[in-house]
Amino acid sequence: MAALVLLLVSAGVLLCSPEAQGAYSKLSDNYRKGVNLALEQLSSHSGVQHHFLFFRSLLKSEIEPGFGVSYVYHNFYLKATTCQKGTVDSAQCKFRNDRPMIDCAVCYKMFAGEIDKEPKPYVHCVHKPALTEDMKTTRIDHCNAMGYTRGAPTLLASKGSK
Repeated sequence: MAALVLLLVSAGVLLCSPEAQGAYSKLSDNYRKGVNLALEQLSSHSGVQHHFLFFRSLLKSEIEPGFGVSYVYHNFYLKATTCQKGTVDSAQCKFRNDRPMIDCAVCYKMFAGEIDKEPKPYVHCVHKPALTEDMKTTRIDHCNAMGYTRGAPTLLASKGSK
């Protein structure tokens, strides 16, 4: 069931309006998978009434330690469209300017081109006006700690030794 929803969301994003298509199509597959994960989570919320599309990236980071593994962090905006939630063909959907953007941060481990289930992918999305500095710090701390061992590289920053 979840795979079907992900497939529908992916198809909807791939068939999106020209203004959104450009930004989304410039992302690498690893980053697109994270955007799709955030869109899937967002569309599962009952309070969401509009169809959302990727708007733009704020920060991207990827570490490839080898053996087909990579760790991905992506901070980006999603923007509401004129289409209703559940729209499959979003070619006619235009961005709305009367709704706040959603700021999303995702981090996950990729193995052989797919998002690994362990450690569990982290997805945090919130309307931009509600995003606080504490939330930003929590996101970064969570992603830096995700699945790393002492001495391993981090996605966003190096921390001093304790």
